[in-house]
Amino acid sequence: MTEYLNVGKIVNTHGIRGEVRVISQTDFPEERYKKGGKLTLFKQGMQPLELTITNHRKHKNFDLLTFEGYPNINDVEVFRDGILKVSEHDLTDLEENEFYYYEIIGLPVFDEKGVLLGEMKEIIQTGANDVWVIGKKGKKDILLPYIESVVKNVDLDAEEIHVEIPEGLIDDEN
Repeated sequence: MTEYLNVGKIVNTHGIRGEVRVISQTDFPEERYKKGGKLTLFKQGMQPLELTITNHRKHKNFDLLTFEGYPNINDVEVFRDGILKVSEHDLTDLEENEFYYYEIIGLPVFDEKGVLLGEMKEIIQTGANDVWVIGKKGKKDILLPYIESVVKNVDLDAEEIHVEIPEGLIDDEN
């Protein structure tokens, strides 16, 4: 059985020419939303539907997409609240020290002394560098910049992340 990974959620239509507004959840929007790319729409009450992208553009905080065979708003209205996914077979190989979000979300994060800090919760894209959010049970999340001096090792085989915390980044009361 094929696994599917979330790429984005269709939150609304845009205009009358079949565009949909997508809140993106992908680490590679330029790859996932390229013309001719295929995504599968999953929505409760509908069979999964494979869609071919005909156009992509950015608008404010959204990715706007149009699909082959769906030229107007009436065609895409039913897609609202649907989740766009990509088949695991369509994933591309990554360079060394690159990871898909799904591979690292949920992994335990350890400091330089081997102490468990928490669990990798989410990734915030800021432009300059990503910020990794480490969830701590019953305490405030830790926000770590994804830079070489902080993130020392992501070991997918051992399923753990090792970081070095710069002095003053974490309050001891957290």
